[in-house]
Order: sequence, then C-alpha cells, then structure tokens
Amino acid sequence: MAKQQREQRDPRSDNREPREDREELAERVIDIKRVAKVIKGGRRFAFRTVVVVGDGQGRIGVGIGKARGVPDSIRKGTERARRQMTKVNLSGTTISHSVVARYGGAQVLLKPAAPGTGVIAGGGVRAVLEAAGIRDILTKSQGSNNLLNVAMATVAALEQLRSAEEISSMRGKSVNHVRPFWERKRVEKTEAPVNE
Repeated sequence: MAKQQREQRDPRSDNREPREDREELAERVIDIKRVAKVIKGGRRFAFRTVVVVGDGQGRIGVGIGKARGVPDSIRKGTERARRQMTKVNLSGTTISHSVVARYGGAQVLLKPAAPGTGVIAGGGVRAVLEAAGIRDILTKSQGSNNLLNVAMATVAALEQLRSAEEISSMRGKSVNHVRPFWERKRVEKTEAPVNE
C-alpha cells in the first residue's frame, strides 16, 4: 500500500523511458587548457574546455566550460554550446560566398569550393565546419592561433553568410548570377529550325 502511494506521489517512477526527444548532435572538444586562480594559499587550478556542437545540417554552437575537473568542464561546455546553437545558410555542401570575420586577435577567411574539394582547414576552423555539415570549403586562419578565438571567428563568419536568394535581391541580379559557377543552371539556347 505504501509503495502505491509513493508511486502516485512521485511522477518520476523507476519505469520511466529515456528521453527520446534529445536530438543527435555531433560534439567535439577543440581545446582543453589548465587555468590558475591565485588565492591566499597559492594557486587554484581549473580546466577550461572549448566544445563545438553541430547537427551536420547547418546548426552550430560553441560553448566554453570551466571546472575543477575535465569531465565537468566538458559537460558544462557542451550544455552552453547546445543553448547557443544558431542556424547558418549553406549552399549544398559548401557556402554561397566568401566571407571574412574577426574575433579578438583571430581572423578567418572562408571561400566556397567545388564539390570534391574537401575541407581545407586546420584546427578549430575544421572542427566548427565539420560540425556544421560543410564538406567542401577553402579557409585561411590569419592572426592569432588561439583555438578559442579561431573557433569564435569561424562561427562569426558563418553567421554572416546569406543565401543566394538574399544576395540576388540585395544586388538586383538573378539568383543564377550570384551562385558559384558549378551550381549555375545552364540556360538552354533555343535554336532556330534549320530549313531544308
């Protein structure tokens, strides 16, 4: 009888099902650094981790976690990255146009590439782009090589991206004209009938 009362009171009974609504996201730890806080008795050490989370279809988030232990800092970074996810405009497996972004001392250049090129990037830039689902791109990381700043600059660059439709309406050109050349549709020329 007491057990029945307890089950009625406690909505979280033992036979609950695991959460199915949690979506599948790719998580990647970019950087783990040991940081120190100077206190009265000496130094107190903690770990700062940079985690990137993405669904492979254009949603991306970067989070920073700090804790006394590495697993806790990774968990915190992952939670923050999930909360800060943003949608970016992709053009197939690449991006629609070139873009440059700065964050701190880091500057990142992203350029669209033809299918089959692959991700030509290193370090933090590669991790962010792969999590976003970009398969063909050319990049150059300029300035600082701090992994946190490089990752944040990459996210800033991806947030600047516009779709081909938005660019064509801003510039007053056709959508076909602003797309990369390998995505342009061929305009079929109508040939005049030949008289015999």
